[in-house]
Amino acid sequence: MNTKTDEENNVIPDWQISGDWFDICSCNAPCPCTMAQAPTSEPCEGVFAYRIKQGHYGEHNMAGLKVAMLFNLYGNAWDGGSADVGIFFDAAANEGQRDALQMIFTGQAGGWMSQFVPALVREVKGVEFANITVGIDDNLEHWNVEIPDVVNASGEALTGPTADPNKRVQTYNAPGSEVGPTDGPVTWGKSITCKSQAFGFSHDIPAGQNSKHIPFDWSGPDK
Repeated sequence: MNTKTDEENNVIPDWQISGDWFDICSCNAPCPCTMAQAPTSEPCEGVFAYRIKQGHYGEHNMAGLKVAMLFNLYGNAWDGGSADVGIFFDAAANEGQRDALQMIFTGQAGGWMSQFVPALVREVKGVEFANITVGIDDNLEHWNVEIPDVVNASGEALTGPTADPNKRVQTYNAPGSEVGPTDGPVTWGKSITCKSQAFGFSHDIPAGQNSKHIPFDWSGPDK
């Protein structure tokens, strides 16, 4: 097994995770951030949700674990913008999985987050472990994330009067994919609800604002 040593002399094993990501935010739909443009208004407020479908961190199986991230974004994420975030990791994770989640999602284990987090995150307002529920329809019609008494957010696939109802509205090769380069499509949606209250954030996003789904596939450590 290939390994890498971090600054504290902890060994980072080979790892790979893939799964589903979606957001619900205050931008107008479709989200300009995914097109590498400035958000509709400042700050852009919302929730990121991640559901790992398969993967490992060394010997630790990561399948089924979830992460939710609250954020306020100031400016263009891809051109000098910055964000304050609060992170919830899955309380169902065991000790080894908890360490792995924190290493991966803070960028300490390499991979996409080692580029995304240092470039964008201004302040981490808090980190907690919580009971996170993430639901995503197989046909990508609806998606939702819930943390009891903290987060209740959901979105649905975007459609319109000229869209084929049997197809999703999608973009490939998005210039500002929040999960990094991906072969999968951005599936455009709109918010149903987004209420969150934690780490000093207070979000109440009305229906009809941005939501979208993107598959992710990350690995590390960086060679």
